[in-house]
Amino acid sequence: MKTPGGLEGRRIQKTGGSTYIVSLPKTWVTARGLRAGDLLLFSSHPDGSLTLYTEETPRPERHRRVVNLANNMDRDHLFRLLVAEYIAGAPLLEVRTAGRMNARTREAIREFAQRMIGPEILEETSEAVILQDVLGGNPLPLPSVVRRMYHMARAMQGDAITAFENQDEAISEDVRERDWEVDRLHWFVQKQVTSALRDQRRLSGLGLTLLECATFLLASRVLERIADHAVRIAETTALAKGSRLPSETVETLRKFSTDALAGLEAAVETLYSGDVPRANEVLDEMGRLVRRGQELLDNFLSRPGRIAVALAYVLESLERTALYASDLAEIAINHAVQIQTTAIAS
Repeated sequence: MKTPGGLEGRRIQKTGGSTYIVSLPKTWVTARGLRAGDLLLFSSHPDGSLTLYTEETPRPERHRRVVNLANNMDRDHLFRLLVAEYIAGAPLLEVRTAGRMNARTREAIREFAQRMIGPEILEETSEAVILQDVLGGNPLPLPSVVRRMYHMARAMQGDAITAFENQDEAISEDVRERDWEVDRLHWFVQKQVTSALRDQRRLSGLGLTLLECATFLLASRVLERIADHAVRIAETTALAKGSRLPSETVETLRKFSTDALAGLEAAVETLYSGDVPRANEVLDEMGRLVRRGQELLDNFLSRPGRIAVALAYVLESLERTALYASDLAEIAINHAVQIQTTAIAS
């Protein structure tokens, strides 16, 4: 029967003393080639719903994704395309070109495999490279991945300030290299959440609800942006090269960075603890810090040209860190309320 909302409906029936049964739609059964005696799997959810699965093992070709591209494709465009395919989550990714694949394209694919978590080159032919996700159904815990991203982004910003203060290009380059690690962790979180949205069994493997997956995806995005601003600070080192930076001004920037990172640390902790009052304190503290930044900017802009620009760039990125800490605090508040609401509903 059809419900008023257009959903398929079945009435519960009782057989024997304690067995309840529900019939299955014939179209669903026949479309999957099921017969009497086949095993079906169920998973329950906090909202009281059930998801039904067949026990059939999907054919490998259903999980192979073939990507056709041109040998003259822009390298950055190719990398972005492969990242999108990675996030989409096919266990086997076959990248092909019309005719022989040139060395430039092949090297770009190898670099992609080295940068990502999971993909390994399984096979190479003259026209194709086949990548396999070796991580499979054993994902890293998303809460741990996000915490690792936090520690990396925090360390990157501290080192970026040191690079700027000492005009050290080696430290600056190291910060830029570490940004790749944060990026690949963020892409990994995106991939896992995308897979969980597509397949309830993958969600069960993560040990998280969809709401929790969304929360950690938002958090990873914020941390990835903080790491990007650490890179921007590090790159400002070249702009300030050869200029004498006033020690009191550099110390002011370092203190601003320390305060922003303290807010970031507190915001991350509230994400895991669900401490709403503390999250609100972070929002207030970061608001005051950003207002302080606007006062500092006027002072920095009074400096000589190139120094003024360098100081303004660094200050802007530190302000962004404070604002992103505020974003994380808001995410933590929303997450805590969602947990409370789910607990009441169940």
